[in-house]
Amino acid sequence: MAPEPVRGTFVGLATLDVVQRVSRPPGPNEKVTALRQDIAAGGPAANAAVVFAALGGRARLVTALGRSSGAGLVRSDLERNGVEIVDLTPHRDAPVSISSITVVDATGERSVVSPDAGTETVPAPSDPMPLVGDADVVLIDGHHPAVALATARAARAANLPVVVDAGRWKPVMADLLPLADDVVCSADFRWPGTADPSTSAQTIRVSAGARLVAVTRGPSPVLWWEGEDAGEVAVPAVTAVDTLGAGDAFHGAYAWWRTQPGRSAADRLGRAAVVAARRCASIGPRAWLADLPVPDGGAG
Repeated sequence: MAPEPVRGTFVGLATLDVVQRVSRPPGPNEKVTALRQDIAAGGPAANAAVVFAALGGRARLVTALGRSSGAGLVRSDLERNGVEIVDLTPHRDAPVSISSITVVDATGERSVVSPDAGTETVPAPSDPMPLVGDADVVLIDGHHPAVALATARAARAANLPVVVDAGRWKPVMADLLPLADDVVCSADFRWPGTADPSTSAQTIRVSAGARLVAVTRGPSPVLWWEGEDAGEVAVPAVTAVDTLGAGDAFHGAYAWWRTQPGRSAADRLGRAAVVAARRCASIGPRAWLADLPVPDGGAG
C-alpha cells in the first residue's frame, strides 16, 4: 500500500493574474502589443499550494474568494492543479483581486500592479483548528492578518511546523513572526529599523525567536541561519525567461521538503532553489509544473 501523501495548509492571498509578455514595457500614454497572454490564479499562498501539490502533496488553501466571475476562474485553475480551497468569504460579491503583470521577453523580469488583499477585512475563522489540524506543515503569507494569526496560533497549539513567507513587511508580521518556526524572506524584506537582509534576519531570530531564517536573493546564494549554524546555498544557474512566481515556487517547494524527515536546512533550501530555478527557466505560469516532482537528488 502506498504511503499517505503529506498534507500542507496554505493561508493567504489568491488573485487572478493577467500576464502580458512584452518586448518592452509601455511608456507613458503608450500601448504595446503583447507577445503572449496568460490568465491563472496567483498570490503567494495560492502559488505555493500549487507547487506543493505538483510535488505530490495534498494542498489546502485557506483564502477569500467570493462568488464573482473572476473568483470562478481562480477556483477553476487551483482545483485543476490539485488544490483544495477553503473560501472564508463564499458569499462575497466584491470582485476578486486582479493582478496586472508584464513580463519582459528578453530578460524574464516581471512588473506587478495589484490591490493585494484589498481593503476588505476577512475575519478569522471561529475555529481554525480543523483547517490546520491534519496538516504536516502550515505556510502563511500574512495577507489576511486576522486569518494568518488565528491559523498560526492553532498550528502552534497543535505542534505543527509554521513557515512564514516574508515577502514584504506588513504590520501583522510583528505578531506573526514570533509564531513561526521557519521564516523565508525575500531580499526586500526588512524588520523595521534594519538596513540590510542579514541584519533583518538576525533581528528576526532574536526578536521573533524563529528557529530558521533564510533570505532568497534571486540568482545569488540563499543565506540561512539556524541555531548556531549559518551558511549559503547556491542557486542553479539558468537562463531566466519568466521570473513571475519564482519566490512562491521556492516557498511551496520548501514547505514540501519541510515535511520530509532528516533533511537539513541547507538541503531543504537547496532543493527549493532547484524548483524556483525551473520556474524561471520556463515561460508561463503552469507549463513548467510538468517537470515536477524533482527526482530525489535533484538539488545537485
